[in-house]
Amino acid sequence: MSIDLQQLRREFTSSGLSRAQMNDNPFVQFEQWIEQASDAQLTLPNAMSLATSDDDEVSLRTVLLKSFDEQGFVFFTNYNSKKSQQIKANPNAALLFPWLDLERQVKISGSVEKISTLESVKYFSSRPKDSQLGAWASSQSSGLTSRQALLMQFEAIKNKFKQGEVPLPDFWGGYRVVPHRIEFWQGRENRLHDRFVYLKQGDDWIIERLAP
Repeated sequence: MSIDLQQLRREFTSSGLSRAQMNDNPFVQFEQWIEQASDAQLTLPNAMSLATSDDDEVSLRTVLLKSFDEQGFVFFTNYNSKKSQQIKANPNAALLFPWLDLERQVKISGSVEKISTLESVKYFSSRPKDSQLGAWASSQSSGLTSRQALLMQFEAIKNKFKQGEVPLPDFWGGYRVVPHRIEFWQGRENRLHDRFVYLKQGDDWIIERLAP
């Protein structure tokens, strides 16, 4: 190997994070941070790693956060995909927002539930038409004989819906991660990072500082 991974280091120089800076509401705190990530022009600040699992394995992939509020964090996918099958087997998941250019991370753990069909229709109708067609064309996570086969399926779907609106597929929609734990991580010098975790207790959130 030509690259020495052990020498890849970066000293974090942030001014840090104190309890006094943390909003009592984790969703307000998250909104502040994702707005700052967007203002910093990070590439896809709403990109998040999504971890799911079943009895056989743990899986990880990047998806896009499409909305959030005090109910939770919403993303969309094919309901026949591997992630969906794992969610069906184990309705718990973890999210990670790696805003490393800001020396920040946010980690979220919680249960997963489907959003309403009405919510899925509302989002699906806002997508570009080719993205709508792509949702119909792809049997997500299933085997493909070739890319050409996928493109042929896309053209067939495009022809099928060439007139009028593209309807929401019955196998596609949104999930909401309902958090019980949200951690905000700020890099600091000497690897003595600042970490604050919000833990759900009943209807309230408590905040603890964690060792780095």
